[in-house]
Amino acid sequence: MTKLGLLRFLILILLIPTAKAQKVKYKDLYGLLSTKQYEAAEPFLKRYIKETTDNPNAYLYMGIVFQEKSMKDDFLRNTSRMISSIDSAVIFYDKAYKTITEKEVKKNSEYYQAYNRRDLRTGEFGVKLSDIQFDLEKRMEGLRERKDRVKMAKHYFALSDSLYKKASAMYKTLQTQYPGTKEFYLRADEETIRKLGSLSNKFDSCMKAFDQYKSSLAVVGKTGYNQVLTPLEISDFKTDGATDADFYKDNIAAWDYTKFAARSKQAIEIDILPTRKHLITYDVEINKLREKLSGNIVSVKNDLTGLVDKLLLDQLKKYDKEPLPMELFSLKIADLEYRSTVIENKQRPDSLDMHVKLSLIKKEIDALHKLDTIASKLAGEDLESRALDYEYFIKNTYGTVAVLKSFVSTSKQFAARELRFKDAKFAHAKESLRWIVNGTDSIPLFIQNVNSKFKPLEVIEEKYTAGIHYADSLSPSGYLYTISPARTPEVKVTFAVDKSSFKRSRLSTLKSLTFSDAAGQLYFVLIYNDQINKDMKIQATLAKIYKSDGLAWSLNYPLDFIPKEINFKADSGELTIKGEGDLQSTIDKSGKVVN
Repeated sequence: MTKLGLLRFLILILLIPTAKAQKVKYKDLYGLLSTKQYEAAEPFLKRYIKETTDNPNAYLYMGIVFQEKSMKDDFLRNTSRMISSIDSAVIFYDKAYKTITEKEVKKNSEYYQAYNRRDLRTGEFGVKLSDIQFDLEKRMEGLRERKDRVKMAKHYFALSDSLYKKASAMYKTLQTQYPGTKEFYLRADEETIRKLGSLSNKFDSCMKAFDQYKSSLAVVGKTGYNQVLTPLEISDFKTDGATDADFYKDNIAAWDYTKFAARSKQAIEIDILPTRKHLITYDVEINKLREKLSGNIVSVKNDLTGLVDKLLLDQLKKYDKEPLPMELFSLKIADLEYRSTVIENKQRPDSLDMHVKLSLIKKEIDALHKLDTIASKLAGEDLESRALDYEYFIKNTYGTVAVLKSFVSTSKQFAARELRFKDAKFAHAKESLRWIVNGTDSIPLFIQNVNSKFKPLEVIEEKYTAGIHYADSLSPSGYLYTISPARTPEVKVTFAVDKSSFKRSRLSTLKSLTFSDAAGQLYFVLIYNDQINKDMKIQATLAKIYKSDGLAWSLNYPLDFIPKEINFKADSGELTIKGEGDLQSTIDKSGKVVN
């Protein structure tokens, strides 16, 4: 600003308090206008134009003031004000265009020095009306074009912003409808697919509008905006996709709803909907096996092996770690496996082997535990809530959730009832392994204090047992029973013993030593009282037994030592009873003492 212009500006400022009483002088005002102090000059220029309507130069500068204001406005945030400034500029330029004449230019040439040019024909400097008019025409044309471009760019900007907000609102609505990603997929239906299509269309339209905005922005001119839209991938349905995008920022982070919709739609159409139908088909096949089994005649275990559908489980596990239908299938299959096991066990040749019987019962119990575990887990869960994810399946298989819950409860009760029965049966079978049954007698196979007439002194596992039988407290006899898998003895021998030395009151001092050949054809049983009698002897009874012929002989022997072991020589048929050190006694095959 020149010193003269500054002076005029200060004068104008000083005149503000009395502006109502005094007219603004254009010469003073021109000092600000000519030095482009438009913001400072604007209020005075408006006042001047209101008071003076015949100054074309004032109109010209008023147009310039409004044009400069339009250039400073934020065209996105203050679009209406910018367009208003453009319209005002055009109006004043038009007034100036219509009122500036040759006479005006000559009379006030100092106000038009901005148009002072050298005349190429004469070489002299001067201001031409045609130059002024040409400039005004270009200014008005440029402003009208800018206005159209601004409106177009703002239209597409607002459209893209609005479409994104609508897409975001649609996505948020989807989020509120489902507790999580799992529920979103598993509960999806045709309406969900339609909503995903609408979501995708909205975001696609948003992107197209944004591209058109960027194209329009390129021809608007200098705006201060150059936004870049970066699509963000939605990885988690519940946590992603809900934050808003600020389209005024240079870097716009916008959720890619189209990619989410396409991925979700594909999963629903390719995985979810076909899998639902597959689940029903699978359930029908299991029910057919249940009907096949209903006669309790044929096992369906081989059919179950072919029925297992790992692909179906894998498909569901992509969306649900513990799919309810698969747990229900497992429950049904576990029930079929148990019932098939029972049928197979019944169809086996009747075995007398107690170990085999125990093994068969154990298989049934294992199958029942599996059934009980699955049923108990399901019975303890909120099936009402879980069924919401599989409404289509439940409706087409069980009808209602109440029927489903009843099925689970019935299965659990059945498993618990069967387990009690089988556990008792198993316990009885296991106890039976501890006894030999001989007619009405039960001979224990364990050396413990037991309420029985049979008192085992020796038990060789799964081979034989030997001991004392007390018909009454004063009538003892020795016995040997072989142990068979059926717990019925093949060899069962009783033999006389020294009654006075082996009576019941002396049971705690009775001991035994036994021998059996490898083939189980020959047995020796030595029963002795390890307490010295009045004759200073150890009283013993030795029995020789053949599998084929039974008892060969049973003889009593007074020994000078406590027996520690017995040895049999097959070549001579002699049996040697050994004590401590070199003490021993040899018995020949007929029972006579050799030495």
